[in-house]
Amino acid sequence: MQEWLEVVLRTLCAVVVLFLLTKLLGKRQISQLSFFEYITGITIGSLAAYISLDLDANWYLGLVALAAWVAVSLLIEFLQLKSKRVRDFIDFKTTVLVQNGKILEDKLKKERLTSDELMEQLRKRNVFDLADVEFAIMESSGEVNVMLVSEKQPLTPMHIGLSVSKKNEPQEVIMDGEIMEPSLSAAGKSKEWLKRELNKKGVKPEEVYLGQIDSNGQLVVDLYDDQISLPQVRQKAALYASLKKCEADLEMFSLAAPTKETKELYTNMANRIHQLLSEVGPLLKQKKK
Repeated sequence: MQEWLEVVLRTLCAVVVLFLLTKLLGKRQISQLSFFEYITGITIGSLAAYISLDLDANWYLGLVALAAWVAVSLLIEFLQLKSKRVRDFIDFKTTVLVQNGKILEDKLKKERLTSDELMEQLRKRNVFDLADVEFAIMESSGEVNVMLVSEKQPLTPMHIGLSVSKKNEPQEVIMDGEIMEPSLSAAGKSKEWLKRELNKKGVKPEEVYLGQIDSNGQLVVDLYDDQISLPQVRQKAALYASLKKCEADLEMFSLAAPTKETKELYTNMANRIHQLLSEVGPLLKQKKK
């Protein structure tokens, strides 16, 4: 067999084996690498290159070494799942770099991190003021995560005592003009519903590059032909519907309020929206001439 042909066949063999073994290792191997996974990735790549290019008659021993490395990696991952001590030894422990707005210089030196690098990591988290940081922790992967002080944390519905409905997972129901029936079923919709929604937009499934049912159960499509304009939702009607929904939600919250004060608060807010709707409702519902 000619050498170039042998190299091609070995390379194809190495690619197939490497793909199968990497699938066996799982998604961790292609995500943020730990210290040991970094070493494993380099070694497996070197062995694959040896299998492809080394013309020695015992080239198949590279496959044995490759399988041995993968077996060791699987064993290490199994031990990490079972023991925190093993995880800490292999992947390192987390390190607190900032506490109560103060940089811990000794921890910074231990991780060989400069103050410039620390501030760069904070800026990546949209934190520019060190005083806003309650804790900054370096994870075992080397990533720095930040917890802001209470006054700087984003406001959530829980902070004002509101209970919001759970959103559904968006589902891609059309890809490359093909209807994805499993995703459609997962969204609780039928093909008939999908066809009705497409008819409202005046498009066919084969004209859709990507179609998604969003978290609110609405169909959003992107067409192959970007020149085609889809009918837009009337902004005034949508605003009126949103205000009516807010009014209904507040009335519902008032009925379930645990205290008299909370009930009165929800009722007053619902009355304000009702008054607003009575004033601007005719304008929002007015049709274009």
